Amino acid sequence: MKISLIQYDILWENKQGNFEKLSELLGGVPDKTELVILPEMFNTGFSPAADALAENPRSLTFEWMKKTSREKSFAIAGSYMVTEGGNHFNRWVFISPEGDLFSYDKRHLFSQGGVEVNYTPGTARVVFEYKGVRICPNICYDLRFPVWSRNRNDYDLLINSANWPEARRDVWLTLLKARAIENQCFVAGINRTGIDGMGIKYSGDSMMIGPKGEIIASGNLYRECIISCDISIDELSEFRTRFSVTGDADNFTIHL
Repeated sequence: MKISLIQYDILWENKQGNFEKLSELLGGVPDKTELVILPEMFNTGFSPAADALAENPRSLTFEWMKKTSREKSFAIAGSYMVTEGGNHFNRWVFISPEGDLFSYDKRHLFSQGGVEVNYTPGTARVVFEYKGVRICPNICYDLRFPVWSRNRNDYDLLINSANWPEARRDVWLTLLKARAIENQCFVAGINRTGIDGMGIKYSGDSMMIGPKGEIIASGNLYRECIISCDISIDELSEFRTRFSVTGDADNFTIHL
């Protein structure tokens, strides 16, 4: 599968401006790309204004994603603020040209930052399959909690869409590699660049990592760019067969 990660400076609380900016950036996606992944809260930035910015599940941003996927002929995914049942969620949404739709609500909310205090945490670990690749989505802070994303031999690609601050850059790089190694999977980490409306700086550092912890593809530091690469499930399966660790893993139960 050919995957492209879009690393860019998200315009603060400006949905239409971000749609226009992304539409231009997506024009540079390589041919035969099958999946495009966007950062966390790609349409607004990591804003605390959920009451004003959160949308109904199938509203403005959903329709933009659906239209873009259909016109560009690739699946597209990323998170944005959604309101449902009286609650706000940081929801990661996947839409394909074929009409596939999957979503995941961020489980671990970064309460220390004060942005997600009024959000509701997700309760379901999500795994789905697209074009032969089993995918497990995470969002930003989820990366710090390995039990939540522990591979039960049920996924091949772990995706983390983030707004991860430059101040914790080393943590981002270390944890992305750790999740790949311990889960024997590909990991796609998609981060933003620029400075947001609260003065927080982001370095980007978006990358694709292989199951041995090796960096397969990475973006430019502090600059907008598209990171593209191919991942091979056949090669992943061969590695897992040759060096299998799943049979030695500990059994566990997650209590929500």
